Amino acid sequence: MKWTKLTIKTLAEAEDIIISTMYDLGLEGAQIEDKVPLTAWEKEQMFVDILPDAPENDGVAYISFFVEIPEETEGDPAEKQQVAAGLSDGVDNSYFAVSTGQQVDISQLVADMKQELEDLRMFMDIGEGSVEVSETEDIDWMNNWKQYFHQFYIDDLLVTPSWEEVKEEDKDKKVLHIDPGTAFGTGMHETTQLCIRQLKKFITPETQLLDVGTGSGILAIVSLMYGIKSAVGTDLDPCAEPAVAENMEMNGIAPEKFEMMIGNIISDREIQDRVGYGKYDIVVANILAEVLVPLTPVIVNQLKPGGIYITSGIINGKEGLVQQAAKDAGMEIVEVTQQGEWMSVTARKLA
Repeated sequence: MKWTKLTIKTLAEAEDIIISTMYDLGLEGAQIEDKVPLTAWEKEQMFVDILPDAPENDGVAYISFFVEIPEETEGDPAEKQQVAAGLSDGVDNSYFAVSTGQQVDISQLVADMKQELEDLRMFMDIGEGSVEVSETEDIDWMNNWKQYFHQFYIDDLLVTPSWEEVKEEDKDKKVLHIDPGTAFGTGMHETTQLCIRQLKKFITPETQLLDVGTGSGILAIVSLMYGIKSAVGTDLDPCAEPAVAENMEMNGIAPEKFEMMIGNIISDREIQDRVGYGKYDIVVANILAEVLVPLTPVIVNQLKPGGIYITSGIINGKEGLVQQAAKDAGMEIVEVTQQGEWMSVTARKLA
């Protein structure tokens, strides 16, 4: 499917008011491109693996909106581009719908956008305030992120996506094959690496592991690669199930080694019962601190006496909340580790 992309060049400080103004024209789902550094809160809420280093902030922002171009549009590329831009004389341009579901003439829409920007200029600085019209396709959104994900090491573990070949010199190393898709992690995020390093300290051939919030299954799969006995994963998102199955297959993990369950282990007694009580040597949870706090008094029941509880997803400054939750649940703190702005708390259930 092809789309007309309407991009406003403005200032980062004007983003909110411009998006709100364009909303009144029926345009929603803005894509924002700027160089404003993320706050600690934003990093915590995004919780993404693929976050390239940003250049120095220059204050400029690009706000893009997308409207659909019908597949039946025909003609040579130049004419189609004119139609997309609403510039071709004598052509009915009222063929796409914006958020209201109504069809709108694109040339009129662009004119309305420019008028709104000029009106805003009367009481605030919006920078250049230009509107650029171009054409894009779904594939741009689906694949552009791949340029940021390449092979990398987590100590002695090579993590590689399917579109890159393992080099000859790396073929004798332990290799994790993983494709993140659009929903789950790759191992690049500091919190995942913190968990993997802690897991390697405690796993044995007899380890039974519970991975809460398993996502792509990377933590359980890596543990199985290092020789644990079995793993169970839980997640709220039904998409985790096929993601885990795909990653297991890519890494040669036998289906009977890793069982997935979909549901909320904090509040769902049925999930708690299915997971089982007092049977896990290690529970790992790479989730935000605000979720770890209510999770901890529940998950302690799944651990064996002396079992290890590995947590991450904790932004620097909130590790105290997780430590206190572990202590209140009858655990002792074993270690607190840090990578970048992220923390990991490892605790042990008292006998």
